Amino acid sequence: MPKRPLSPGRVRAARQAARVTVASAAGFYSALYLLDRPVVAIYALFAPIALGVLSPIPGGGRDRARTILFALPVAVALTALGTALAVTTASAVAGMLVIGFAISFASAYGPAAAGAVPGLLLFYVLACFPPYEPDTLPQRLGGLLAGVVLLVLCELLLLPAPPVQPYRSRIAAALDLAAAAALAFAQGHRHAPERARHLREAGLRLRLSQAPPASRPTGAGRTDRALAQAGSATRRVLDQLARMAERPDSATAADPPSEELLRCVADGCTGTAGALRGARAVPAPESLEEMIAEFVAVRARPSNTGLGTDTRASRRLLEFRSGLLVAASSALTAQAAVAVAIGGRRDSAGLPPEQFWYAGPSALRLRVLRLTGNLTLRSVLFQNAVRTALGLGAARLVAGALDLSHGFWVLLAVLTLGRTTAGATWSTVRSAAVGTLVGALAAGVLIFEAGGHVEVYAAVLVPAMFVAFSVGPIAGPAWAQGLFTLVVAAAFSQLAPADWRLAEARLLDVLAGCTIGLVCGVLAWPAGAHAEVRRGVADALRSTGPLVRATVSAVVRAPGEPLPDPSGATGATDGPRPRHGGAEEALRVTRHRLRIAEGAYAQYRTEGGRDAADSGPDWHLALNCVSHAVVGSHWLPRLAYGAAPPEAVRWANESAGRLAAAMDDAAAFPPDGVRAEPTPLPHELAAAAPAPVLPELVDVDTWLRTLAAELTAIGGSGPDGPRAAARGDEGQPVTGGDTSAPEAG
Repeated sequence: MPKRPLSPGRVRAARQAARVTVASAAGFYSALYLLDRPVVAIYALFAPIALGVLSPIPGGGRDRARTILFALPVAVALTALGTALAVTTASAVAGMLVIGFAISFASAYGPAAAGAVPGLLLFYVLACFPPYEPDTLPQRLGGLLAGVVLLVLCELLLLPAPPVQPYRSRIAAALDLAAAAALAFAQGHRHAPERARHLREAGLRLRLSQAPPASRPTGAGRTDRALAQAGSATRRVLDQLARMAERPDSATAADPPSEELLRCVADGCTGTAGALRGARAVPAPESLEEMIAEFVAVRARPSNTGLGTDTRASRRLLEFRSGLLVAASSALTAQAAVAVAIGGRRDSAGLPPEQFWYAGPSALRLRVLRLTGNLTLRSVLFQNAVRTALGLGAARLVAGALDLSHGFWVLLAVLTLGRTTAGATWSTVRSAAVGTLVGALAAGVLIFEAGGHVEVYAAVLVPAMFVAFSVGPIAGPAWAQGLFTLVVAAAFSQLAPADWRLAEARLLDVLAGCTIGLVCGVLAWPAGAHAEVRRGVADALRSTGPLVRATVSAVVRAPGEPLPDPSGATGATDGPRPRHGGAEEALRVTRHRLRIAEGAYAQYRTEGGRDAADSGPDWHLALNCVSHAVVGSHWLPRLAYGAAPPEAVRWANESAGRLAAAMDDAAAFPPDGVRAEPTPLPHELAAAAPAPVLPELVDVDTWLRTLAAELTAIGGSGPDGPRAAARGDEGQPVTGGDTSAPEAG
């Protein structure tokens, strides 16, 4: 019978266990037996464990080594601060509360910072326990430095983790596919269902959840924000081209303006893909922007509106052009975002400034904005930081008040076993308690049989560490705690004479930590992100209604209002009617609430939330609906060139009002969902509309109907209900969304 190959996860765990074991053992044995420095040995042992096992730092060997080196100054500062604050229990607890919150909240900076948080907290936890010995600080720092340097060397030289494919490579591959599709459309090959399937599959691969954590552009800096926006805009290009390829009526007669724009889109996508691979300079977005403006101006001329004797064919042509503009504008967004990400551009290339608001501020300002934006009780990052700080502070208070001999283990249990929901915490601590009991019994047997023979503990430590660090992350908390109990027993028995009470202390301390963690999980936001994702999505939907109304008012204008000149070379030069204060405020509120809801949804998926096809609201589709509204608010006013008759203005405002009301109703998530039905553009109104106005009326009609389909599909109808009609493969909505600042995937 052939042997079953090891899974990639087990191989990665075994390699990481080998690196951490070698680094920890080298530092521990050298400090203890060659230098006779027990304090140095403790820190040399725990430093690789903190940053190599406890901290899930993402990336390949070089990426992990770089993150560890960046974390080293913080680890040194936390060790020094913990040593100083250990003078009293009160100062140690106060420091634990402040530092626990600050370090945990720093996970908002991105996956690398979030991965290093548990290890950094461990350095303060280890240093703030009695006895209060500030004179040992040089030894503590020496052991820490030795352990970190050894771990960095092992990450680089010993079975290094392979590099992770950067997210920009995924964007480049998707842009190449989009360019090929756009060129095929320009040559007349439009109806191609097989090509549509490939386009949708490529779009799904751009979801941040499909990318390795190390490559996800979720950081607070300008580059990560721009790459995230480029990815979502590219996905929108792919989805729009897929819809064009799926329509049987897309194989219409030749339309020279559309073909010219399609070729320009193909050239722009190809050039942007080459820039992402470093093969060429970043193409200037202005050329595609000028072509879009020219296309908008051409379609507004009476001779190019598509109206003729065959009204059905004329309407299809207008809808095809509207869809093409969506694809072209998204391609321009991706191109401009790449110019910001890797070209160092600090402006929005003539595009709406609010769409690239992050291009101008400094890196420090962007990080401050990320933190201040999450300083709210509605942010799951804020909630997690508060929960962690309270748990660690309570654990330090209990350990100090009861004068526990190994109180460090109480805090370590809180740090490693705490979860974001009460149910998950109870499941974890229950397994951990059983594992610790078994591990304590095994450690007691080891101590009893070995007696005072230190060489037995020295021989057991290395294999125990390797097994614990390779099996624990895969097998679960019971195995992890049980095996780690054996590790600490073998390590501490070499530092001082030990008896079976060491195993007893380990068991009691872990149980105390489990109890504290469970209490904090019950008292501090026990539902985790489930309640927040519902509240966050509801707030985002409520704020989207005013944004939709304001956008439609900016597009469908009554006679006498200021208009851009359709004969100009670019729409950016003349520009749409400026937004009034209410529209700007609606956009700002919607964008902020969207980012909060995206953060809650990202954590909700990690908590084992229900799949999008299950019963209940489709949160991912709701987020895409809001995102699509934000995108429309950026682009639709730029495509408007004409004064609409009063009947058209009345229709647009009434249709937008009905959709906004439906969004308010959907925010309550009724069990049967909401049926959103904006008034379709009447045929007689389209026939009577002036030539420059008709295209923008079709744009608004298409946008509102698409938003309505997404809104209707949010309700919990399951995989066979109306939701399936409004989204593509695997729950992806028909209209993707490239938000102005995507925060999560």
